[in-house]
Amino acid sequence: MRTFAIVGHLARTDGTFPLEDLPGSAGRMDLLCRCVRASLFLSHGLRRDAECRLLLLGPPDPPRIIRFSGERVRSLSPDERSAGSLIRRALSIPAGDLFRESTPGVEVRRGTLQDMMEGGPWAVLDENGRDLRMVEDPGVCFLLSDHRDFTPEEEAMLPGIPRYSVGPRPLHADDTITVVQNELDRREGGWR
Repeated sequence: MRTFAIVGHLARTDGTFPLEDLPGSAGRMDLLCRCVRASLFLSHGLRRDAECRLLLLGPPDPPRIIRFSGERVRSLSPDERSAGSLIRRALSIPAGDLFRESTPGVEVRRGTLQDMMEGGPWAVLDENGRDLRMVEDPGVCFLLSDHRDFTPEEEAMLPGIPRYSVGPRPLHADDTITVVQNELDRREGGWR
């Protein structure tokens, strides 16, 4: 199972944001919705062997983790509003320390960065990391940040975790996920 986990530093943690303003009043939820698409979608289908985890740290009630399972998700289209609607629905139900399903394949819970990184082993996708193409076995769990860098407190939780880059220039988080998916697909298909 390939896992992509994204930290949304400003992303709203209640279900009241308008779908018409995902970049603004929703706290850059548009970026997280694009990461869900990049993690789970193929042309004309879903990656059933992938999941996307979002750590929402914005107001009014952080932190929240939302998990999308490619194997079980339903009613998800590749547009931002579709993912935003499912996130909004997940945030509208009470969240505790365990995941609760809001719709098929979409679950929510309270949790920290460490909680989100259950399982593993993990690698951080970082523009200053080692070239992913030079890594023999990069693993299948990848952590990245939204449009902001990891905070010093978050960095302190990531010692010793390998860091990989997808190229010489910085890319948006969703584009980075697409490049990683393509690289792993090429390896699985014997194209390396």
